Amino acid sequence: MLCWFCADRARATCRFCGRGVCVEHARFGPYLLEITRSVARDRAEALVVEDAVQCGTCHPRPQPVAMPELD
Repeated sequence: MLCWFCADRARATCRFCGRGVCVEHARFGPYLLEITRSVARDRAEALVVEDAVQCGTCHPRPQPVAMPELD
C-alpha cells in the first residue's frame, strides 16, 4: 500500500477512513473503541485508544450523531 499523500510506502492506515500513510504523514489522536452503560454508576462510559493513527485529512465528527432508528 502507498501513502495517500506522497506515494511512498505506507506504514499504517488511518483508523477512521482507511487511507494509507507513511511515517512522515501519520498523525495520532484518540479513537473511541467502545461505549458501554455502567449500571453501578448510571452513566455511559467509553473505552478510548489514545494514540490511534490518523491521516489528518478526514475529519471525524466531534459529537455523536443521533440514530433513533436503531433504538
